[in-house]
Amino acid sequence: MANNERVQIMDIPFVNNTKDLFIEKEIKEHVQLQKKCFIVTANPEIVMETRRNKTYKAIVQSADYVVPDGVGIILAAKHRKNPLKERIAGFDLMKDMLDLANESGAKCFFLGASEEVNEEAVKNICTDFPKLKVAGRYHGYFDINDPAITELVLKSEPDFIFVALGFPKQEEWIHKNYHLFSKGIFMGVGGSLDVFAGKVKRAPDFWIKLNLEWLYRIIKQPVRWKRVLPIFKFMWLVYTKRT
Repeated sequence: MANNERVQIMDIPFVNNTKDLFIEKEIKEHVQLQKKCFIVTANPEIVMETRRNKTYKAIVQSADYVVPDGVGIILAAKHRKNPLKERIAGFDLMKDMLDLANESGAKCFFLGASEEVNEEAVKNICTDFPKLKVAGRYHGYFDINDPAITELVLKSEPDFIFVALGFPKQEEWIHKNYHLFSKGIFMGVGGSLDVFAGKVKRAPDFWIKLNLEWLYRIIKQPVRWKRVLPIFKFMWLVYTKRT
């Protein structure tokens, strides 16, 4: 994807494409040619973390694709008169990748979450996408420097590696091990396995269409309110042009 198809928000280059075209033009090619790529699904929280953590910023900037997962990113691009085509939610992107894996019989590795959540999520994914192959799975309670986990994933020869360790850990693990793989679509998927496991429910379509999924999550999980603070700080920086 050419640089002119990226939109810079606080030094982070976001993919400017629809989800469907991104899958069609970029991901399918990587799978068919057995090429590898590193995808970051970045929301305002992640962008704010890159401002605080320069090492993490370099990791995010090194990704092949950074997709705009968060209405704050969309609003920031619009405010700067360089609008993005659409928000690409990480969970929806993962579902489309699972669809692609199902169509092609590709191998997926699921890394992260608790053992219970990981097991249940993979079981449900296999029910919904019966033709994909599970290369392997492993819970998220491990040291990201543990070479045994890397070796486990490496030996499974996966086409898709979904890493559910939460940011920045998931991107750090991918960045640390990426060079060892000759193929594979690597993506940090945050809490997506919790959704597939049925432990967390996504917002109804009505809330998603209004870009209020974040508010729905807070209403359902009030403990998440602290996660909104970086979003407000992000928007304040955008609208006061302090970036």
